[in-house]
Amino acid sequence: MFKDILGQSWEAMLFNRRRTMITMVGMAWGVATVVLLLAYGAGFSHAIEAIFEQFGTHTIGVFPGRTSQQAGGDKAGVKVRFTLDDIDRAIAGVPGVGQISPAAYKDVPVQNDLHTYTWSVVGVRPPYQDIMKLGTDQGRFFNGSEDQQRAHVCVIGSEAKTKLFSGGWALGEPIRLNGEMFTIIGVLSPKMQEGDNDINRQIYIPFNTMGDIKDTQYIDGMWFSYTGDNELAEKGLRSTLAAAHHFRPSDHNAIYVANLMTELRQFKILAIALQVLLSLVGALTLGIAGIGLMNIMLVAVQQRTREIGIEKALGARRKHILLQFLAEAMAITGVGGASGIALAYLISNLVGRITFYSALAKHAEAADIRLLISPTSVVVASVILALTGLVSGMIPAIRAANLDPIEALRCE
Repeated sequence: MFKDILGQSWEAMLFNRRRTMITMVGMAWGVATVVLLLAYGAGFSHAIEAIFEQFGTHTIGVFPGRTSQQAGGDKAGVKVRFTLDDIDRAIAGVPGVGQISPAAYKDVPVQNDLHTYTWSVVGVRPPYQDIMKLGTDQGRFFNGSEDQQRAHVCVIGSEAKTKLFSGGWALGEPIRLNGEMFTIIGVLSPKMQEGDNDINRQIYIPFNTMGDIKDTQYIDGMWFSYTGDNELAEKGLRSTLAAAHHFRPSDHNAIYVANLMTELRQFKILAIALQVLLSLVGALTLGIAGIGLMNIMLVAVQQRTREIGIEKALGARRKHILLQFLAEAMAITGVGGASGIALAYLISNLVGRITFYSALAKHAEAADIRLLISPTSVVVASVILALTGLVSGMIPAIRAANLDPIEALRCE
């Protein structure tokens, strides 16, 4: 029976080729729109993650501030000062803490034989490279032995190399930092750099060597990686430092915590909201195509009223008529949907990369939007398509099934 019904549906589709093709094109375009909008939302989310990934998402930085709440007998307004002892406190008090490094910053004159600039010099320990994901294009990062020996070696950013050496060879070359002679042992890979951000102009030297440039009794901050929950890590950090420096853990002005995972989650919420919005827009677009399918099927019922009357006179039941027209609608929906998904893949490959963050920042091509068609996007689009086709086909099919056979036979 089902084979006969499918055969009749196929013959009806072939008999009205032009009408069938137009309807299929509408369904294909609707499905392609849904898939591409979902792909755009996924690409936007991936671009946001790429921006944060360059610094490592499981990374926390903490910097001293000034208390804004009274704690015990201490008044508000007391300046918090970090020392190297706070590194040990963080290791003991923060759950899941991994690599950690103190950080000291100072803007100093950076000179070679031809150029002089004022850039930021950063004194850190060797683990800082892994914590902040600093890749090297040339040479290497300094090691623990060089840090202990207060070696005058440095690693420079990609833009610093370009400005100092005009694209020439930099490894082994001497530069002066605040009048002190240093030897370049590494050049970093470029990071995403927005506007006048100096991230690619920074100079990194061993933390102990930083004592030759500034007093490091009090450190400017520390960075560490961790495993586990970011909120627990931040809570443990605030509690540990609050107990050591006599301020309340709830006093967010006493210390400033840069929790990259918290910021990433906030952006992810926005990305999810965008995907929901795009899904609704795509569903509405596909719904318009479904209305077109419904109209075409209603016209088909009207044109084949006499045929329906003959089938009922020959013994066809309501469910047979219902399945006949529903099968025709679902066949149009299925072929149109498959064509739409293929069209979406073709468009995504042709479009490639959509300029997003690279329009605002240098070296940010990895954070541009790509139309990422995932199996989930295809499944969601297919479900919306199936529901649209079912609803659009069911109404005309019910109308056909409910036709009175005598009235249908009278129809010319």
